[in-house]
Amino acid sequence: MAEPEFTATGVRIERSLRSLTRAGQVKIRDGRLELLTSYGREIDSAPLGSVHASKPWFSGRDRARATVNGTRYLLTLGRSEDAPEEASGEPSGEAAVRRFLEAVRSGRHGDARG
Repeated sequence: MAEPEFTATGVRIERSLRSLTRAGQVKIRDGRLELLTSYGREIDSAPLGSVHASKPWFSGRDRARATVNGTRYLLTLGRSEDAPEEASGEPSGEAAVRRFLEAVRSGRHGDARG
């Protein structure tokens, strides 16, 4: 199994103003996005080619929006395992959102490293 291209834990995952988990996981590996509960149960997953991710303009810097299988999710990313300490001084949630969006974009365009 290939190494994950992006992993974040402690993620709040919401759908339609309803919190699904406050400590979930977001994983991108093998060309798929997985949204998991804190217990590792799958909430939703899809190939990156069918996932749309963006930064909502109306919310905090630590949030991202992802559409997976036609369902919209709001992700509040607090901590990413890819880079626990940010040398740039950027807050960890904001940096995790940036890395998440980059991983989705690179996976969608087929130029993911690994």
